Amino acid sequence: MDGLDGPVVLLGATGTIGRAVAAALRARGVAVRAPGRDGGRGAADYAGARAVVSCMASRSGVAADAWAVDYRAHLAALDAAKAAQVPRFLQLSAICLQKPRLTFQHAKLAFEAELRASGLSWTIVRPTAYFKSLSGQVPRVLGGKPFLVFGDGEMTATKPISDRDLAAYLVDCLADPATARCVLPVGGPGPAVTPRAQGEMIFCRRGADAAVSSRFAAPAPHDCPRDGHDWNRGAASGAQGRAGADWRLLRHREHAGLGRRA
Repeated sequence: MDGLDGPVVLLGATGTIGRAVAAALRARGVAVRAPGRDGGRGAADYAGARAVVSCMASRSGVAADAWAVDYRAHLAALDAAKAAQVPRFLQLSAICLQKPRLTFQHAKLAFEAELRASGLSWTIVRPTAYFKSLSGQVPRVLGGKPFLVFGDGEMTATKPISDRDLAAYLVDCLADPATARCVLPVGGPGPAVTPRAQGEMIFCRRGADAAVSSRFAAPAPHDCPRDGHDWNRGAASGAQGRAGADWRLLRHREHAGLGRRA
């Protein structure tokens, strides 16, 4: 069932991803209704809606906040959607739920179980990481401070996705009936990026030698690709843009003496 053939209830519409999703929906001519963070109040928002999209999440991740928002507020929204006979519910989740250890992860999983058993046509999207969360060290490096990593900076790798690309993917899921009853992981273009590689790119943009850690020196500025990755823009859009982003990252890893991760 196409979730774009009528109004869409958008939870978390004032957040970073929520704003991008609202813009993507309106660009397709879809009316957006945005109730508050309690989710279930304001039943009029759900009347006649064709879908619910939730980008809502607890702000702190502490136990009380996680269960209040990631579980109970979402459950209230689900109950409101069922009462109004809204046929579609798309939940923005997180890839880290694959190995839950923290309270907010268990709270999200508890709601996902309720959503799966609801009888609605549901889709759960689990992004890998956001550019906003990965770019937190940019100001400190540009200010001359070191880039902090755990271990050697090669323990993990991720494919971050931009707000705009994730929003487009979520809206595409609403329009595609084949995504119903699916849990869909999604990431940005190109190879997975380690924290060490992230630090290298930031130092290249700064144009100075600096240490990622006490044991590792970033490549000299002349080794950096001249069209280095744009952290503010995020993942490139379009076939040519995506290919360019892939090339820049691969070239950087070659210059830095780092190979692809298995």
